[in-house]
Amino acid sequence: MAFLKLMYITNRPDIASLADECGVDRIFIDLEIVGKEERQADMNTVISRHTVEDITKVKAVLKNAELLCRVNPIYAASEGEINECIRRGADILMLPYFKSGDEVRKFINIVNRRVKTCLLVETVEAVEHLDDILNIPGIDMIHIGLNDLHLSYKLNFMFELLSNGTVEEIGRKIRAKGIPYGFGGIARIGKGMLPAEHVIAEHYRLGSEMAILSRSFCNAANCANIDEIRDIFRDGLKEIYAYEDALEKETDKFFEENRKTTVKEIARIVEQIKSEQ
Repeated sequence: MAFLKLMYITNRPDIASLADECGVDRIFIDLEIVGKEERQADMNTVISRHTVEDITKVKAVLKNAELLCRVNPIYAASEGEINECIRRGADILMLPYFKSGDEVRKFINIVNRRVKTCLLVETVEAVEHLDDILNIPGIDMIHIGLNDLHLSYKLNFMFELLSNGTVEEIGRKIRAKGIPYGFGGIARIGKGMLPAEHVIAEHYRLGSEMAILSRSFCNAANCANIDEIRDIFRDGLKEIYAYEDALEKETDKFFEENRKTTVKEIARIVEQIKSEQ
């Protein structure tokens, strides 16, 4: 039985439709642009150019998946932006790069329970103020954004936050409040700099319920046509679901061994990154 709600970032209605058809739980429209280019200037990341108009187009093709929209951090135009996202049909709004409970309260108040809310924890300050933030009513789910958060901690590799216990500690606090949470992204089984099966087993061990299907899972820009993308989703999701089913039968010893292996793999990758700097 699948335990992860899987998200995929796209503003293309054709890809959103087939991802929905194949079983992706949430299609992710990304409006965040304020401050992002400066933060990720030296990273191999994609800065989204999605627009609010994409919400309408993508929402129209979805039959089962929810539409999640990442808005900008709280700024002068937040109220208008949030209202427009809701008007166009977003089911979940995600607040990124906040640093204080006041920003979260503003976001929650503007949304006013009209749609679900998701916080994206990706700053050191958000982690430091997490106890206060978790007491704010109206938070439906939380995602730990490993990419910006590892930059905030001045680490070399985003999954160091998994091996050093940061994700586990944050997740423990969130779960204690009964709020669903997730972290990071996953590739296809057997793929990724850190193989997806190690990461998925850690999701299971830590009680995580959400993950993003990363560019390593499907980079649509590198696919020849929509049929190739459909094959990737169909086969890749089938492999993930089968692995999740297998994890249901595993013992605590398996998960502890996987944790140790994952820590070693992350340490190896970090050394490799350092040697290339």
